[in-house]
Amino acid sequence: MLMFDHITLTVKNYDLSRSFYEIVLAPLGYTSQYEEDGIVVGFGESYPKFWIAQSDKSHPVSTNVHIAFSVESRELVDTFYETAIKEGGKDNGAPGLRPEYEENYYAAFVIDHDGNNIEALCRNED
Repeated sequence: MLMFDHITLTVKNYDLSRSFYEIVLAPLGYTSQYEEDGIVVGFGESYPKFWIAQSDKSHPVSTNVHIAFSVESRELVDTFYETAIKEGGKDNGAPGLRPEYEENYYAAFVIDHDGNNIEALCRNED
């Protein structure tokens, strides 16, 4: 059984973040599954698992959150990283093995527009 069902980040600029995540998550198989009036969007494969929402007084911007997306191949990690950097994300760790975590832990890290550390990782041997 999975531990988490979904997560939401609140963002400073909804349109910028929506566009960023739509493009970055597409190679991972995530598409917009639900959107409400330009204030919240949920991405997923068959149902929304990753949400972004416009911040307001009651819901401050999410910062310094670390989210890791599990993928099936190292090639997808590379694509995730390249796409995120192209879309304005900041390098926080280029694609590569991280044997200090696990023997086959292949990952890349990018800081999004709000300061969150997003990661794509693959645990397969190749």
